[in-house]
Amino acid sequence: MRRERLTYEADGLTLRSELFVADGAGRRPGVLVFPEAFGLGDHALGRAERLAGMGYVALACDLHGDGLLVDDLATAIELLQPMYADPAKTRARAAAGLAALCARPEVDPSRIAAIGFCFGGTMALELARSGAAIQAVVGFHSGLRTVAPAAAGAIAARILVCIGADDPFIPPEQRADFEAEMRAADADWQMHLYGGTVHSFTNRAAAKVGKPDAVRYDALADARSWAAMEALFGETLRG
Repeated sequence: MRRERLTYEADGLTLRSELFVADGAGRRPGVLVFPEAFGLGDHALGRAERLAGMGYVALACDLHGDGLLVDDLATAIELLQPMYADPAKTRARAAAGLAALCARPEVDPSRIAAIGFCFGGTMALELARSGAAIQAVVGFHSGLRTVAPAAAGAIAARILVCIGADDPFIPPEQRADFEAEMRAADADWQMHLYGGTVHSFTNRAAAKVGKPDAVRYDALADARSWAAMEALFGETLRG
């Protein structure tokens, strides 16, 4: 396994991302991995390394610039406000990561997916909404709301979102709005709901937030959502 820093510019920032490539020759599918709101930390890095072990070239993407990682939720949310207000900023950062990944000689640019966790899932969805030429997007406990809904026919990727049914940050009305958006866009989409599950269910360190009623790891939902991602990749990247 090889890991290297991959640096690129977007939205006035220097983004310091981490590329994971398993040993071997030949071009392989690539996967962008967008992190939770705190920035590029162990959770997203671990998932990128896991994907590389499965035969993908994985780019764990810097979110805030200069590799900034914060440990306070209020600070993280404050950093995200400009991107919530203007999805063009989110899309620019995501698109720069996509361009950097596609430029790698190890990557087959015709077989690219994007996944993300929490705001990172939102970021992956915004990349899809922009019409990016990628094959699949998976959002794990990702916010579904946008102020710039996809235009009809704009989404090229197949979409999968995996949501805790009791996630207080993604209530039923937000899920309904997303469904309406996907229908209007004529997208190929799926939504998986996990009963008794709240936010950050894929992150083993979720308990550090100290809000178990809202933010909590769930091993079964984690395993089921990852398996759903693998099934989608089987349809889109390995064919």
